[in-house]
Amino acid sequence: MEIKNNEMERLYAETFHSIEEGTILSGKILAVKQDGIIVDIGYKSEGFISINEFTEKEVASMKPGDNIEVYIERIRDSEGIVNLSKERASKIKIWDVIEKAVEDGSHVTGRIIEKTKGGLTVDIGGVRAFLPGSQIDTKIVKDIDSLIGEKMSFRVLKLNNKRSNVIVSRRAVIEEERVRLKSETIGKIKEGALLEGIVKNITDYGVFVDLGGIDGLLHISDISWGRINHPSEFFVIGDSIEVLVIKYDESNERVTLGYKQKHPDPWSKAYEKYPAGKKIKGKVVSITDYGAFIELEEGLEGLVHISEMDWQPKPKHPSKYLAIGETVEAVILKVDKEERKLSLSIKQIKPSPWEIISQRYTIGQKITGKVKSLTDFGAFIGLPEGVDGLIHISDLSWTKHIKHPSEILRKGQKTDAVIISLDPENEKMALGLKQLEPDPWLEIIPSKFKLGDEVKGKVLRITDFGIFIELEGAVEGLIYSSEIIHPSDEGAEIKEGDDIRARIIKIDLEERKIGLSMKNLRKADK
Repeated sequence: MEIKNNEMERLYAETFHSIEEGTILSGKILAVKQDGIIVDIGYKSEGFISINEFTEKEVASMKPGDNIEVYIERIRDSEGIVNLSKERASKIKIWDVIEKAVEDGSHVTGRIIEKTKGGLTVDIGGVRAFLPGSQIDTKIVKDIDSLIGEKMSFRVLKLNNKRSNVIVSRRAVIEEERVRLKSETIGKIKEGALLEGIVKNITDYGVFVDLGGIDGLLHISDISWGRINHPSEFFVIGDSIEVLVIKYDESNERVTLGYKQKHPDPWSKAYEKYPAGKKIKGKVVSITDYGAFIELEEGLEGLVHISEMDWQPKPKHPSKYLAIGETVEAVILKVDKEERKLSLSIKQIKPSPWEIISQRYTIGQKITGKVKSLTDFGAFIGLPEGVDGLIHISDLSWTKHIKHPSEILRKGQKTDAVIISLDPENEKMALGLKQLEPDPWLEIIPSKFKLGDEVKGKVLRITDFGIFIELEGAVEGLIYSSEIIHPSDEGAEIKEGDDIRARIIKIDLEERKIGLSMKNLRKADK
């Protein structure tokens, strides 16, 4: 037994003398304590790593039997304790990796941890390295803060002899990757090939697509068969899209791409697919002052002109009828394949109001409407069906001489009228206001006024050819200019509103006129 113990001591002594401070060994975890980790490194006494070298997450994941690489910091013979460091072992190994990367150009992995003057700080397994701003990317990075916490690959540009001042580049890695991808992509590029790419930049005239180390241009005219105002309507930077190679200039490495060409041109069969008179449903994609564009299918749009929005004579702005994104029903009016134009109508889905008018109204019928507008020649009356009828100025009164419709009607006024004529085909309706009452010239006036009668009336208007006065029953009579007697008083004159006496010297029932004379009245008085 004594011989065996002596042999064990000899073996421990040999092991001890083979372990030197500053070396890295592989050990096995024996126990996880509150103050540290006990590790078996094949020495007569276990090694010890302070708990402060580990995160809570690392400690929680450790268990006896796990392998661990350690750095021997100090060996104490008297107590038989070996102080170890996991952190220093990791750093030494990382330094080896960094040095190797400098020599052979291999990449290292690190995490960006903070901003610093002129660039960013990168943690490479516990070693801090400097990433200059010019080496962050091949293009300007607008939001540098978004990179903090990101894990990336880097190229080591510089490392001094004292294992400090490490400078790395992310740009070099990107450029190397781009060269590799370019070589692969060029082998795939040929006219008619479908390729996957990433939207790199968007301009007014098109989209630049990264095909993998080489960019291609997708012109705005090759994005859609339909109408397009700007490429941003279809794509955003970073989108992954499939494109078709239209042309490849190998000498200049210029690639022309297409997107719409992946599908047949919808206009090629538009004439057969959408004949005039066909009812369709589509989505409103654009609204302008002159109408609205309706998408019938991808790449095929039709225009509903403002005149085809509503049956009203003066339709409102298209936005009052439709909203973008709304699904509407319309009817095909015309397809122009050459001009790539398709005309639609919404109002013709519904019956024309004049069709309704022809069914509801007849000549001689009394109607009620609102005065829509007044003109020199008459007044337009709006009916509930949405059409306007005209009361001509000559049909406002049987007896009065009307100079303007505003003497009788005002805009917005509700009024009755009689239908005089009706022409739905030409969208015309003539109305009469005076026709609401019997024509006084037929019976009332002939029986009430006789030649030679003396009458009294109020001056309505004074003209070059005579004076109009209002007789009883709102009938007008004209005192001819040759039959006027002016007042004898100096400074006196006849004016509107004056009461005047005269004698009837003419009654013309056909012309509906009554002629008067002041002179004849004086002769009779004598």
